[in-house]
Amino acid sequence: MVDKKTVSFMRSLCMGQIEEDVILPFPTIPSAEKETLRGVVRSLEQLLDPHAADFRHWDRAGEFPLEFVEELKAFGLFSLVIPEEHGGLGFGSSAYSRALQEVAKYDASVAVTVGAHSSIGMRGVLLFGTDEQKARYMPKLATGELVAAFCLTEPGAGSDAASIKTSAVKDGDDWILSGNKLWITNGGIADFFTVFAKTDEVDGRGKLSAFLVTRDMGGVSSGPHEDKMGLRASSTTTVHFDNVRVPRQNLLGEVGKGFKVAMTILNSGRTGLGGGSVGGMKKLIALSAKQAKDRVQFGKPISDFGLIKQKVGQMVVDCYASEAVVSMVAGLNDAGYEDYAVEAAISKVFASEALGRTADEALQIAGGNGYMCEYPYERVVRDSRINRIFEGTNDILRLFIALNAMNDAGQTLRELSKSLEGVFTDPIKGFGVVSEYTLRRVSMATGYNRHGTTFTKLDPSLKLVAGIFEGGTRDLATASDRILRKHGRAIIDKQFATRRLADIMIDLFVLASVISRVDSAIVERGAEQTKKEHEIVTVFARQAERRIKANMDEIDNNVDESIKSLADHSFELEKFGWDTL
Repeated sequence: MVDKKTVSFMRSLCMGQIEEDVILPFPTIPSAEKETLRGVVRSLEQLLDPHAADFRHWDRAGEFPLEFVEELKAFGLFSLVIPEEHGGLGFGSSAYSRALQEVAKYDASVAVTVGAHSSIGMRGVLLFGTDEQKARYMPKLATGELVAAFCLTEPGAGSDAASIKTSAVKDGDDWILSGNKLWITNGGIADFFTVFAKTDEVDGRGKLSAFLVTRDMGGVSSGPHEDKMGLRASSTTTVHFDNVRVPRQNLLGEVGKGFKVAMTILNSGRTGLGGGSVGGMKKLIALSAKQAKDRVQFGKPISDFGLIKQKVGQMVVDCYASEAVVSMVAGLNDAGYEDYAVEAAISKVFASEALGRTADEALQIAGGNGYMCEYPYERVVRDSRINRIFEGTNDILRLFIALNAMNDAGQTLRELSKSLEGVFTDPIKGFGVVSEYTLRRVSMATGYNRHGTTFTKLDPSLKLVAGIFEGGTRDLATASDRILRKHGRAIIDKQFATRRLADIMIDLFVLASVISRVDSAIVERGAEQTKKEHEIVTVFARQAERRIKANMDEIDNNVDESIKSLADHSFELEKFGWDTL
């Protein structure tokens, strides 16, 4: 059996080891939580169905009425992950993700309001809070008396958290907090903030620390409601901290450990965003199926046309795969795995991009109706776009995923592991010290034998897709070795190469999650009852195989330098350089 304290499925996979005990069997929601969850799902229909027509109007107005927010509080939607002893439902990641999925079927602005509270706003207390902090705040967070917000982003600090300017200075036993936070979800309705600020308590350097701040501390204020492209009804504002006196007991975690706190919160909360993405896809598939059957062209419903079938079929594959990978990450969290940051990043990237594709194709199927504000399609397209940006942009997450591919699970290649310490804060320095010895060790580790490089526990009917996965695993290790050999210390500047590696890893982990899901379905219901799911895993495996081969081919045969040269040309001119006049 694997050691839950140290093993990461993907970081092991990058060295050619398939840790199948990590992903098999497919995780399920505990039965006790499942019964409560069913009640929540049934009640959500009663809560949100009556507002179906209101969501479009509130989107146009750009704000929820306060009485609707009070309905959400009364319903208990802010209590989902708070332990029962503090008045919450005590959902684990799997049940919570499924609940957010259901909310997102109705409206993304509602889902992000609830999600910003539970996924990130108050999750720091859940993960790092002292018993006293939990007892003091969680009961009020559960009722919604305190709505929570997560305050990390600043005007000059988006993905680069190290450039944060907000500061906290010791004054006696207290801290004096000053700074400005930007684009804070729930910023206008929150009274509880998890705030990240520079402190000078560690080695004289301004490392991040995390603080629990409430609006009644004085000096806390919110800017006006932001006029956004999507998620318009949700509250997004700046939040200002002007010499706020924060008691010492409101330090969250240790001084100088705020970056770890922030990243752990984001990793733990990614299943909320993933669940919301899956919920949006399920709603879009239902709308598209009905639209395709009802719309008649050339004397028959457009559902008869091959290209429409292609669109909807791909939606189904993407949705099933997204739900599989999001559920897998939630299961890893619930099971006590500590090292699942790469897997969580993969689930966020894949699910958010799958939702974007699904929304675009659903609008296309709806034709002219899809472009009209009377119908939900254009709103979903606008709402879904932010998912690739917030909680870590997909571009930065791909860089993180790829860098970890070259770390050998942080264990065997100690020299490389040390060089990657602080990869979040300064990924550039990580590969600046990679030695030729380390590169040789990577090459040695990718010399394959059969031990640990094949599946042994899958249903025999999955032999074909298991073979595709195993071949992809060999490709991944080969790609890591080739990229390191080709670029060495300069790897951090070769973001085209790191993206290719990340995309291979994304395809492999999603495929592993789909295989696991289908395998468990076969065990539970039998091969005859899971034929359609077998089609899904076969389609996804074939598509992933083609993408992996294309990325492998482009490691050495590509047009990267020409693309960069053309970009530099436009940067120099600050415009497109050609015209027909």
